[in-house]
This record gives sequence, structure tokens and C-alpha cells, in this order.
Amino acid sequence: MDRKARFRYVLDYFARHQPVAETELEYADPYQLLVAVILSAQCTDKRVNLITPAFFERFPTVYDLAKASQEEVFALVKSCSYPNSKSKNLLGMAEVLTREFGAVVPSEIEQLMRLPGVGRKTANVIASVVFNLPALAVDTHVFRVSARIGLTHRAKNPLETEKQLLQHIPQNLVSIAHHWLILHGRYVCVARKPKCSECPFTEVCAYYKKLLPRA
Repeated sequence: MDRKARFRYVLDYFARHQPVAETELEYADPYQLLVAVILSAQCTDKRVNLITPAFFERFPTVYDLAKASQEEVFALVKSCSYPNSKSKNLLGMAEVLTREFGAVVPSEIEQLMRLPGVGRKTANVIASVVFNLPALAVDTHVFRVSARIGLTHRAKNPLETEKQLLQHIPQNLVSIAHHWLILHGRYVCVARKPKCSECPFTEVCAYYKKLLPRA
């Protein structure tokens, strides 16, 4: 099976069986999602969702966050990974967002990446989830699942993975495809012991094909 047919098989399955796929981060507005995504780096969404209620009660707007001290922010995010650097990034993000963007979260990838703590992956999440733009964030799940199934070929980094995926995913499906691949990697095609017995893609999966005994 060539890659084009493999994409068609995978996307058709997801569209039929998972027509609704969304981020598992809990948020009420673009500012809240931006904070949550910054916190989610190398941290589970479940942990982030435990942290953010108290965080947003203390800092309901980006203006409130911009006036905070690092000690205040650290106290609220210390249970997530890398709390020191995330505290600094959150404060830097708030400062730049209020000073350069009037506290309005921008939609353009390049502008989002000017915010401390916002790399290409985070920028793509915001552009996709908030603004429904055809941006595809590549995290560890998307990188792993795409390579295993065979949607990408020898992609060395997230940017190469992103470029290869965008070549084959229709623009109207890019935003939801991001969630399809993440959720599949989070619950089925897990890192250490992929649950191949539960996977609907064994018929087309390059990784599974390698596991089969040779005749």
C-alpha cells in the first residue's frame, strides 16, 4: 500500500468513527488555552487540568498574570514538570502579550512564537484550536504515531513530520487530524507497549507489518 492510500484509509476511519475530537485541556478563552498549553509541555493534560482552576482564579486575565511575581506563579504550578522555567515563561508571555498585542492572543504562527514559552508546536495548537486554522501541532504522540503507521517516512524532527503530514491531509481535516493522532497515540499506539490488538490500523500499519512472522 502506498502512502496516499494509507492516509485515505486512516483519515476515512477516523472521520467515520471519531467525528468529534478535541483537546483534553480545559479552558474558557484563548488566554486560558495558551496558559494550559504552555504548562502541558512534558506534562499530562490531566495534571494541567488539576492546576489551572486555582491558577485562573488567581489570575483571571493576562493583565493579572503580567503583574504577578514569579514566586506567586511558581506556587500554583509547582506540581507540573519544570515549574521554574514555566513560571518564567508564563510571566514573559503575559508581559509580551499585554505590551505588544494589547492582551489579545494573535492567530498568526510567527506572532505567537514571539511569546516566551511558545514554540512552533504550541503556536500550532493555538492557531488550530482557537482559530480553526489548518495548523498541525506535532508533539511526541503525533511524531510517534505518524512514523509507526507509515504516514511519514524518515522524518527526523517534528517540523519534517508536520511538512509530510500537511502534504497528504486535506486542509479541512488538518485541525481535527491533529487531535485524532494525539488521542490515538495517548490511548492506543502508546510509546512502550502499543496496543496493536485494539488498533483499527493493523491492516495498513508499517510497524505492525514488521511484527508479523515471515513466511
